[in-house]
Order: sequence, then structure tokens, then C-alpha cells
Amino acid sequence: MTLLRQSLLALMLSAAVATPALAGHHDEAKPAGTLVDVAAGNADFETLVAAVKAAGLVETLSGEGPFTVFAPTDEAFAKLPAGTLEDLLKPENKDKLVAILTYHVVAGKVKAADVVKLDTATTVNGQAADITVEGGTVKVDNATVTATDIAASNGVIHVIDTVILPD
Repeated sequence: MTLLRQSLLALMLSAAVATPALAGHHDEAKPAGTLVDVAAGNADFETLVAAVKAAGLVETLSGEGPFTVFAPTDEAFAKLPAGTLEDLLKPENKDKLVAILTYHVVAGKVKAADVVKLDTATTVNGQAADITVEGGTVKVDNATVTATDIAASNGVIHVIDTVILPD
């Protein structure tokens, strides 16, 4: 990916994340790239992208999809107990990392307007995540959704403020 393209992707995604009300107004005909491309183009997802790479999920999440990703920010990963992330990124813990990351992914493209109608969402790892709506706040398990409907060519990203963990 060229530096110019990376810069453009970063600008596009940062504008979408910084302006959640506008996040759903992307040109659906020309999304910014795959889910991985969009996440990699945003400085708030450096930890997520590193984890996706360590788990060997880049090819999957760059595939046809569609997928919905509840994407934790770097700040969300920083909330994990000290040493947790470092342990998860070790090759011997790859299966556990895959289980956690696939708990953040739902098969299909589930836009924000559809998420709020759900009580649960079956994740790619097979477990169901709880979805609650109180007032204007949507939660997936204990994570608050902070931005929605960030378009990618193979799905959609909803930003969350906490890493959600499967049972």
C-alpha cells in the first residue's frame, strides 16, 4: 500500500471515527478497503491490527465476508490487566487470541440500525455476545459502542471502548 493511500485511508477513517454521526454516510459504492485495510489506516487500531496479525487472521478478515467487527481501540486494549496483552501476543497463546478476536466478529454485515434490534449476536467463534440498548447507548457485553457503520469493502466496523471476552 502506498504512503499516499495509507494517508488517505487514515484521514477518511479518522474523520469517520471522530464524527460518529457521519460514519454511516460513506459512499457505499467505494468503501475504503477491506476491514483490515480500514483498521490499519487508523492510529486508534494499532493494537487490534497487531493482534489480528499475531493471530493469523489477516487473510480471513481481508476475505470476501461480509463481516461485522466490533473493534476495540488501543485504549480498550490498555484497560486489560497488566501483562494480559503481552501474554496473548505470544505464539503459544495464539488459540486463545484467536478465540478472543473472533468473539469480536459477526458473520454478515450488521449495520447499527440492525444491531439495536438485537438482544444477542452470534460471533464467529460460536458464542453469543449480549447486546443492550439504554437510551442512546449501545453495549456489546460490557463494551460501549462509540462509533458505528464504518464501511469496508467486505463489511462494517463498529468501534467499542472495551475488549470483550468470551466465556
